[in-house]
Amino acid sequence: FFNIGISEQDMVGIAAGMAIEGFIPVVSTFSMFILRAWEQIRNTIARNNLNVKIVTTHAGLSSFSDGSSHQCLEDIALMRVIPNMEVIVPADATATKVLLEDMVIKQGPCYMRIGRDFAPVVYEDGCSGKTGFRIVAEGEDIALLACGLMVPFSLRVREILKKQGINACVVDVYRIKPLNRRLVSLCERIGCVVTVEEHSVIGGLGSAICELLSEKGVRIKIIGVNDRFGESSLAYLSLLKKFELDVKSIARRILDFWRMIK
Repeated sequence: FFNIGISEQDMVGIAAGMAIEGFIPVVSTFSMFILRAWEQIRNTIARNNLNVKIVTTHAGLSSFSDGSSHQCLEDIALMRVIPNMEVIVPADATATKVLLEDMVIKQGPCYMRIGRDFAPVVYEDGCSGKTGFRIVAEGEDIALLACGLMVPFSLRVREILKKQGINACVVDVYRIKPLNRRLVSLCERIGCVVTVEEHSVIGGLGSAICELLSEKGVRIKIIGVNDRFGESSLAYLSLLKKFELDVKSIARRILDFWRMIK
């Protein structure tokens, strides 16, 4: 363990050097502050396809009391655009452990984003990290494609939709890059898709799914943060509610979309 201190660019450069010498370095800091080292990640790690693993915490709005300077809503977009970089967003602690083990074994650069200390359980029986996505609840009316905290939230949304006669399929898309192309057939079969993420609607999971389905004629709605910065709050769940990313707000937005297309 090496504590590099508040020096993210140095941390990434040191990790690159260790990878060249045959080690498997795992870099960790807040999601927001790894962006200080984006140039080093791009030019030193990714261009040379070095075996460096980046695991960042406090993603999305989870650093609720620290405000927009510490809240990261842009990282998926910025990491997804870098060639050679794999992007992973686990749904809970179990998935984090499994996916971390997988990314350490696999060669090449990888970025993992996790939240803070609020992480409802999704996988009590373990989680496979091989396919890039997992159907956590079956349904045939609408597909909810989510990542991170929005996976357990989508499972709760599913119960609200069920009371309205809508049977939703919930999919944990934990590997956002590269996307598994089998998602195309799943989305085409259901025909109606909503993506849910604690990230900007620009460049994240929703954008990736839209790119994948751009020629497939599938109706799709992106739910996330609408092109704005976060803000300080005394409570995480209250902040999610303000940004319409709590369970009830997500369900309402999906129902509005459902009524519009039907």
